[in-house]
Amino acid sequence: MSNDNDEDLSMWDEALDEQAEASAQASEQAEAVELEELTEDDSPITGEEKRKLDAILDIPVTISMEVGRSNISIRNLLQLNQGSVVELDRVAGEALDVLVNGTLIAHGEVVVVNDKFGIRLTDVISQIERIKKLK
Repeated sequence: MSNDNDEDLSMWDEALDEQAEASAQASEQAEAVELEELTEDDSPITGEEKRKLDAILDIPVTISMEVGRSNISIRNLLQLNQGSVVELDRVAGEALDVLVNGTLIAHGEVVVVNDKFGIRLTDVISQIERIKKLK
């Protein structure tokens, strides 16, 4: 029994050594890259740009919060009545999805503010991730 444990430890030691060697080789091959300094453009926007921006900012969008989903047959849908329970694909306490025009933009949790439901955003999907999902 002790011999099996020694072999297992030996295999782990070998694997850790291989990982350390691979990591050292990767760091030797890495090259430093110089990046340009980021600067803020303090120039004010022109009247034309402001007009275009105002037009975009006034476009209405539909925002919805999704607690979960379920697929049921039409037969079961027609049998639903007051007091029926539909099981969703989410676990209690799991974050809700925040969708704008059907596109996931964030995750959040339900809150109550002045006797009204609301949602506190806990994780906003980056613009890059949203663009990747469109492709």
